[in-house]
Amino acid sequence: MNSRLLIRVFGTYLIIVALCVFVLSIFVHNQIKKMTITHIEDELTSYSRIISLSSKQEIEPNLRQLANFANARLTLIDANGKVLADSERDVSQMDNHLNRTEVQEARLRGTGKAVRFSQTLGVDMLYSAVTLYHESAIVGYVRLARPLFAVGSSLYTLYASFFRAVLFVIPLALIVALIFAYRLTAPIRAMEQYTERIRKGEASGILLVNTSDELKKLAGNINYLVDELENRINKADEERGKLVAAFASMNEGVMIVNAQQRIEFYNQALHQMIDPQYGDVDGKTLMEAFRNIELENAFQRFLDTGRAVSQEITLGDVKPVILDVQISPVEGLPDEEKTMIVFRDITRLKTLENVRADFVANVTHEIRTPLTAILGYVETLQAGNLKKEEEAGKFLEIISRQAMRLNRLVEDLLTISNIELGEMQFRFEPVKLHEIVRNVIPVIEPKAKEKQIILHDDLPDALPPIKGDRDRLTQIVMNILDNAVKFTMENGSVTITALHNEGKDLVLRISDTGIGVPKDKIARLGERFYRVDKTRSREMGGTGLGLSIVKHLMQAHNGRMEIESQLGKGTTVSLYFPMIKNQ
Repeated sequence: MNSRLLIRVFGTYLIIVALCVFVLSIFVHNQIKKMTITHIEDELTSYSRIISLSSKQEIEPNLRQLANFANARLTLIDANGKVLADSERDVSQMDNHLNRTEVQEARLRGTGKAVRFSQTLGVDMLYSAVTLYHESAIVGYVRLARPLFAVGSSLYTLYASFFRAVLFVIPLALIVALIFAYRLTAPIRAMEQYTERIRKGEASGILLVNTSDELKKLAGNINYLVDELENRINKADEERGKLVAAFASMNEGVMIVNAQQRIEFYNQALHQMIDPQYGDVDGKTLMEAFRNIELENAFQRFLDTGRAVSQEITLGDVKPVILDVQISPVEGLPDEEKTMIVFRDITRLKTLENVRADFVANVTHEIRTPLTAILGYVETLQAGNLKKEEEAGKFLEIISRQAMRLNRLVEDLLTISNIELGEMQFRFEPVKLHEIVRNVIPVIEPKAKEKQIILHDDLPDALPPIKGDRDRLTQIVMNILDNAVKFTMENGSVTITALHNEGKDLVLRISDTGIGVPKDKIARLGERFYRVDKTRSREMGGTGLGLSIVKHLMQAHNGRMEIESQLGKGTTVSLYFPMIKNQ
C-alpha cells in the first residue's frame, strides 16, 4: 500500500510536469510563429513600399536586382491584374492576379497581405502587395512573396533551446517531487502501519506524526478513536466474558437465532445435548439443524404471535431426548431482532416419572394380589369354615403362603430401595467366590431334589479372590440359583462354572436346562417387576424383583450381569466380577 501511494503521488507530479511542458510548448510555438510571421510581414511591406516609389518602367528592367535586395520573389502587376513581370516565373504562364487577396486588399487600403499554399514551391507563402500610383491613379501593384521557411527554422531553434532547458530542469523537478511525495506519504504510511497493528491485535501504543498540518490533527483523532475503541472493546470483552461464563455454567441449553432465522450461538450445555446426533448446527435454520416439525411449529408460533412460547418436544431418533423448550425474544437490542431458545433436558425426569408410575402400578398390583387372597380366605374362615378342619387347614396354608409372598415382596422392595438411595452399607473384603457358591448350594438343594434337578458344581478350587461384600454376594448367587431351579422342569440340571476372562474378570456362569426366554425379551430382564410369563411366575412365588436386585448389586461391585437364553433349551447367566489387582 505504501509504495502504491508513493507511486500515485509521484505519478501525479510527473503528469503535472508533463502537462506544463506540453502546454508551455504549444503556447511558445504559437507565439514564436505569430511573431515571426509579423516580422516577415513588416519586412516585406517595407521593401514593397520602397520599390513602389519607382515607376513601372523603372522597376521592370531591374526586377531581379530588386528581388534579391528584398530577399523575396517580386511580381509586377498592372491595374487590371495582369502580371507584367515576375522574378521567378514566365508571365505568359501566369493567370490574372486581380482577385488575389493581397491585391484586392492593396487596391482598397493601399497595402495588402496574405498567407497561402504555393502549388509551385509546395510550401506556405507570405504575400505582401503595395499599390503603384501615377498622378493619384492606381497604375499597378508591387507584390513581394517569401516562403515561411524562416518560421520553421525559428521554431526549430526555439524548441532545441527549450528542450535543452527542459532536460535540465525536469530531473531536478522530479527529484523535488519525489522528496515531496515521500514526505507527504510518510505520515500516511505511519498511520497505515499503526492501524494494521491494531487490526492484527498487536499492542498499538500512540501514533506519532512529525508534521504540523492536517495530518497531525488526523493522527490525534486516530489516537483518540483507538483509545476509545480499546476502552469499549475491554468493556465489551468483560461483559461478554460474564455472559459466556453465565451461559457456560448453565445446565440448560441456550441458543440464539438471528433475524435471518439462522442459529448464531449455542452454549456448551446444548452442544452436549445435541452433538452425538446433530453435530455442529451453527449457521443453520432450526429445520436444517434438527429436522423436527414440533420445534419448527413452536418457533413459527412465536414469530406469528410475538409472545413467548413453551413446549415439550422430543429430539433424535436413535437416542431420543425429551426437552422442555422455551422461546422468547432477546430484549435490549433495538437494531436487531434476535430470539433466545432455552432447552431443558427432562429426559431423566420423564423416565423417572414413567418408572414411578409403573412402579406404583406394579407394587399396587403385586401387593393387592396376595392381600386379596388373604382377605378372601380370612372372610371364608370367618364365615364358618373354621369348623371344617380339613378345609380350614388348606385355607390357612394358602394364607400363610400369600403372607410369605407379601413379606418377600416387602423385603425385596426395601432392598432395592436401599440400594438406589445409597443407604445400603457394603463391607468389601477379599472373598473366594467358590466358597460363597458352596455355602448357597445346600440351601437350594432341597428345592432341586423336589424337582429331581441335578446341581453340577464344576467350580475349580483355585479361583482367585475378588473384592466384595460376602452377604450381598451370597444374595446374588442365591437369587440366580433360585431362579435357575424355579424355571427348570423336573429331571433337568443346573451347572455352575467359573473362568478367567483374560486376567481382567472372574466370570461365574450358572446354566440351566429350563424353559428359556424368548430372544426379544432378554433385554428387559432385570427391570423391576418384569416377568416373561406373569402367571407362571406368580404361581412359583416370584416377586419380579430378583434379577433387578442382582443387577443393582453387581453394579455396586463394579461388575455386570449378562444373560443368554434360548426358548425351550435353557438359560445361562454370566456374572462378571473385577479381579483384585496384583494377586
